[in-house]
Amino acid sequence: MHIHIFWDSLSPPGLQMPVARTISAVIGVPATVSENHVRIMGYVNERKQIDAQVLLESIQTYKHRHSVKEPLLLVINQDLFKNGNSFVFGLARQTVGAAVISTARLGNEYYGRDGNDDDLIDRITKEGAHEVGHLFGLEHCGNQECIMFRPDTLDELDRKKKMFCPTCREQLVAHLTPD
Repeated sequence: MHIHIFWDSLSPPGLQMPVARTISAVIGVPATVSENHVRIMGYVNERKQIDAQVLLESIQTYKHRHSVKEPLLLVINQDLFKNGNSFVFGLARQTVGAAVISTARLGNEYYGRDGNDDDLIDRITKEGAHEVGHLFGLEHCGNQECIMFRPDTLDELDRKKKMFCPTCREQLVAHLTPD
């Protein structure tokens, strides 16, 4: 098993390999990164955001057409939302093994700070590993340092560590271990 990471052309360039290597190390599953092949659907002009649920359906269609069985994580630059939330850093749909994350709110520049690639790699990795964790059956965790904690702010995302708490790690290992 491995994780497919599709990196959209509008996402920050040059970060693909460090992000893929770190997500692979955090999850414990090899990851491959390639250019995005999924049609970006769900743009809502009034919001200037993409409906993450519609985009997940587009990923599902791609996976079905190309017989992709492994988990697929799409990294895009456009801002995401889902019904009931003004924005989301990412969203996953376990039933189809598809997840999407947006880099739009992960860069320091969005908050008026100086850009920093190390910060951006760290945040993309944490959010990507979080969404992939959902693809492997993990739920949100109450431990604010666990990768499966659901951050509502950038500060909460930054407080997380690039690791699973013992409970979530045990659940992940159980899911990844063949019966």
